[in-house]
Amino acid sequence: MDRPRVVATDCDGTLLRSDGTVSERTRDVLGDLEQAGITVVLVTARPPRWMHELADVVGGHGIALCGNGAFTYDVGARRVISHRLIEAPVVAELLEDLRRALPEVRFGLEGLQGFARESDFARASGRTDGEWLVGSLAQLTTEPVGKILVRHPTWAVDEVYEQVAKVVGDRAEVSHSGAVGLAEIGAVGVTKGLALADWCREQGVESHAVWAFGDMPNDLPMLAWAGRSFAVANAHPDVLEAASEVTASNDDDGVALALAELVGEQPTS
Repeated sequence: MDRPRVVATDCDGTLLRSDGTVSERTRDVLGDLEQAGITVVLVTARPPRWMHELADVVGGHGIALCGNGAFTYDVGARRVISHRLIEAPVVAELLEDLRRALPEVRFGLEGLQGFARESDFARASGRTDGEWLVGSLAQLTTEPVGKILVRHPTWAVDEVYEQVAKVVGDRAEVSHSGAVGLAEIGAVGVTKGLALADWCREQGVESHAVWAFGDMPNDLPMLAWAGRSFAVANAHPDVLEAASEVTASNDDDGVALALAELVGEQPTS
């Protein structure tokens, strides 16, 4: 078995268990990988500020690729070191068109200043950390952003994605990470795959030396780019179909199970 130089993994639904924790077994395997010279990089829809609770699994390099590829973040320094943003005029145009076509949706935005939202945009997590603005549509569109969040109060996530994608067209990148009723919009071409490819290029790592793990449609570009791709058993049907291999679910430590042989552990079910 060829050893990878980089292991790239999504967080929620993939590396993390359903209760949001990283198991001791997974922590041990990731730590052993780093000791063996295999770099682990987290590639996530999460905003940068949500990475500090996972700082102990980021690895010695301290880098996380956040916001579906919008932000390259140094966790230790608490600093965005590069970004790929949607310009403010495009944000305004998209929000206005979406409100006209889908009047029930509400918006939140992740930018360099933190999180901004309409007053009736509800986060499923209930988190309010990093919130710098609660305001009107006009107030939300004055700054470039890394990610637009579009929530519908009743539609399933796949329906929200499909309807939002119809309105947005080729003006931006639409995806979803499985969050209830939520579609996510990034700048044109900005995906987890692009962010991972750019970061690996800087490290002198080619795609064939990368293993990637994911569970949701926003992981598809990353899985397609990596030399070897894994879906966890609980993944979205599109991801299960696209990945070259399927490992156990996130609650059964599927990432650790697939990686155990790299660090000399005997895989167990």
